Amino acid sequence: MMPMGDEASEARMREERFRDRKEAGRLLAEELLEYGGRKDAILLALPRGGVAVGAEMAKILHLPLDVFTVRKLGVPGQEELAMGAIATGGGRVVNRSVVTSLGIDERTIDLVAAREERELHRREALFRKGLPPLSIRGKIAIFVDDGLATGATMKAAVEAARKLEPAAIVAAVPVAPPAAAEEMAERVDEWIALLTPESFLGVGQWYEEFPQLSDEEVCALLHEAAAAREEGKRRPGSPGEGAPADR
Repeated sequence: MMPMGDEASEARMREERFRDRKEAGRLLAEELLEYGGRKDAILLALPRGGVAVGAEMAKILHLPLDVFTVRKLGVPGQEELAMGAIATGGGRVVNRSVVTSLGIDERTIDLVAAREERELHRREALFRKGLPPLSIRGKIAIFVDDGLATGATMKAAVEAARKLEPAAIVAAVPVAPPAAAEEMAERVDEWIALLTPESFLGVGQWYEEFPQLSDEEVCALLHEAAAAREEGKRRPGSPGEGAPADR
């Protein structure tokens, strides 16, 4: 007997779910093979979960991998309400509608941004542990996460990245709700979402295994990707042979 109604939906969801972030990364990489081995492309993963997806993509596409960290600028006293965001490389995005409606002055924005910038630098130092950041100026910046819910973090990352003058911005995720997917498609040069289910309660529901990554695991993935990249450059006939160092 064929499942009906909710049972049919649940059966479909089980079939479509990703086993884990590694599988999601492999499937995303298959959609981006045209960028494989290119010296003008870079993978930028949103921590923490996006790094596991990006690390798998980096292996397949032979591209350098870095983190791109975003910190929300919360309204003082209502920290869950975002009045903007800051990101890797000094990019800042301000939600003028929120700022204007609440009468928030520039000094308050600067104070909150300075505090969040200290935390951003602390986290990036923790993640990278000695690895210098990659420059995206003039490069094809490929942003990766393990999925979108509202898309707020990815939107902030993309807006901040534009100020760093990349040649183009690509965003790729395994899963996103239709509304967030449509909005992202309008904000980037190329957009990829493998699944855009109508029934969407959260990113984790579309994975069989969805553990939280620790800071140490993020750091290890970044260092493994950097080591593999350097080894690839030394290997005869590899995509990175003879290329100048990206870091």
